[in-house]
Amino acid sequence: MKLISFKTDGREKVGFLENEKITEINSSMIEAIKTSNMDRIDVLGNYNLRDVKIDAPISPSKIVCVGLNYTDHAKELGMDLPEEPVIFIKPSTAVVGHLDTIIYPECSTQVDFEAELGVIISREAHCVNYGYVSDFIGGYTVLNDVTARDKQRRDIQWTRAKSFDTFAPTGPCIETELDPMNQKVSLRLNGDLKQNSSTKNMIFNVYELVEFISNIMTLKPGDIIATGTPPGVGAMKVGDVVEAEVSGVGILKNFLKRLN
Repeated sequence: MKLISFKTDGREKVGFLENEKITEINSSMIEAIKTSNMDRIDVLGNYNLRDVKIDAPISPSKIVCVGLNYTDHAKELGMDLPEEPVIFIKPSTAVVGHLDTIIYPECSTQVDFEAELGVIISREAHCVNYGYVSDFIGGYTVLNDVTARDKQRRDIQWTRAKSFDTFAPTGPCIETELDPMNQKVSLRLNGDLKQNSSTKNMIFNVYELVEFISNIMTLKPGDIIATGTPPGVGAMKVGDVVEAEVSGVGILKNFLKRLN
């Protein structure tokens, strides 16, 4: 089931997405990803997808990202596999939605794309054991971990490079029923395929990541774990159109522009 956040008539709404049709429900997104029985949620109306503004599917308190988490990406870079996940955080202020603009910072000379599977946390997760992780996952989305690569190289640590406003495009929806162990993760830049791999190539799978991260920090409902990017990462330029895709979830499309 696909859940979508959208706006129409100036109001923010939540609904089910099926075949380009949206069924609005009387629920917040957090409530929806927590609810196992959708029959108990009231239906409020129906819309065509083309007639609404699609929003980022959720507003997280934080986005916990994982670096170097694909075996084929490590091979591409000539790097040893990490012994444990390498994590960092993107702020919630970096989040934008499907069809939104990624702003190319004036201070940067290289802005890269990184297509990733995003994990949506549904319940407060603290020190969760591997066997129970699925109880804390509300669904999956697509995330583009946009990075100012020149700033990353200069700073050594990653906070500035990863944290500019609009550097966490997310969406277009949340898929609540997905096998995260073998999904295609790909990205097209101006229609050209740049990244193309599968989550089966992850070094640490989704459940291992949630267990590891929840034993470091408490994950709140709505938080996102960005699970790492496959090989083929590259630079974007102003005017580019970037489309990140996770099979079973959908295509996240964004446009790169300068602020002025």
